Amino acid sequence: MALRFFAAALLLILGAGASTAQQARTAPATNWVAVVAKTPEGGFRQGNPNAPIKLVEYGSRTCPTCGKFAAEGVEPLRREWIASGKLSYEFRDYLIHGVPDLSLALLNQCVPAARFFSTLDAMFANQKAFDAPLHKLIDSQPKQVEAWQALPPPQAATKFAEALGMLSFMKARGLPEGQARACLTNAVRIKGIADTYAGGVRAGIQGTPSFLVNGRRVRAYTWDQLQPELRAADN
Repeated sequence: MALRFFAAALLLILGAGASTAQQARTAPATNWVAVVAKTPEGGFRQGNPNAPIKLVEYGSRTCPTCGKFAAEGVEPLRREWIASGKLSYEFRDYLIHGVPDLSLALLNQCVPAARFFSTLDAMFANQKAFDAPLHKLIDSQPKQVEAWQALPPPQAATKFAEALGMLSFMKARGLPEGQARACLTNAVRIKGIADTYAGGVRAGIQGTPSFLVNGRRVRAYTWDQLQPELRAADN
């Protein structure tokens, strides 16, 4: 009787072990593309925080070369690198074009962290919608533009957001105008973005896009140029 009881107990244990192992094998993998967090440097990171390869981009939403990278490189970067968990990608603001960049950065940070990168994607995809009225404004009302740039940051950011259609752009993507206006005048966010920009200056960043791979600045400005740097870091 004792032996039969022992055998039955052993079968139960083995069965439980097999079930546990099977559960482990079938457990869904982490969707690293959906893992987004704000970093101490003021950037936003997408992917595995413990990834062996850490890619940082200092970028500007009004920079055409940044827009080209967003169009050509971000999708394969997510599919081939971030999704696997071996690379994390962080975007840090570098206000190469001053107040218009600040306006877009503030509005981008106004959405929940989980929606930061989808909003960033949309801003790059619609870059020309902001660029055309900006150049028209500069050409037709240069003194007005100078006057706005001389205003304190909250007022200046609001003026450019109004003139370039940023408020309606964000409203169409679920951000109420009142909330958007509050974000444009948020002193804590303004200081945070200014600090991120200052950190880039201290790191020797002079233009956009600028990429760091595991803390090392690389001479790459396009997806084609960046890929060999990532492959080298993966070896």
